[in-house]
Amino acid sequence: MPVEIVEILRRSEQGVTRPFICRGDDGEVYFVKGLDAGRRSQICEWIAGRLAVLMGLPVAPFEQVWVPDELVEFNVGTPLDGLGAGAAFGSLERQVTELTITAVDQVPDALQQDVLIFDWWVRNADRCLGEYGGNPNLFWEPGERELVVIDHNQAFDFSAEKSDFAEGHVFAAQTRQLAGDFFRRDEYDERLSIALQEWPTILDEIPDSWWFVDGEQTVPVDFDKQAVYELLKGYERDEFWNWT
Repeated sequence: MPVEIVEILRRSEQGVTRPFICRGDDGEVYFVKGLDAGRRSQICEWIAGRLAVLMGLPVAPFEQVWVPDELVEFNVGTPLDGLGAGAAFGSLERQVTELTITAVDQVPDALQQDVLIFDWWVRNADRCLGEYGGNPNLFWEPGERELVVIDHNQAFDFSAEKSDFAEGHVFAAQTRQLAGDFFRRDEYDERLSIALQEWPTILDEIPDSWWFVDGEQTVPVDFDKQAVYELLKGYERDEFWNWT
């Protein structure tokens, strides 16, 4: 049984989708993205999140949660309106701090490269951080030297250009290390291939309601499954690995 949301605490002031901060019937606090976030956002979160876990990235624990009708009705007309009933995407709250530019060098190079490769694989251009600020959607626990990866709602951006991506990414410096490293390419080829084998299973896990914009399920969401799959197969081509 999925975790049932029993209380909507408040709405986040951060992030494009401003997720709802909710308490589940398991006593845990979740950042929940529901109807207000958009169906495509939920699909992107689930697919990219599952692929990230399969690739071995330290993603904040997430799952599909259930929002009961009565909870939504209770909050109609309040600032907490908009979550929507039914299946939603929930990311477990973690007590960590946002990664800053001064802490980037503390993240091991291999992990930086993993995140960089993964973000380009799923075309997630929403992890920028530089001298003048940005929002990396990463958290860092210096005591445990633990990185926590969140937010993939803007993944599968077909308009993303590699030059802009490589320049703006929080771990952009790693492109110099990856250029021409054929041993690393072989390693990533295997990891990405194994993750992508789960594509049919990942799609089957997505609730039917997420594939439609309307509650009557008559208007399909703007998400081309075959096009996204072909995009993910891009790691098989040489240009995927060209960082120069």
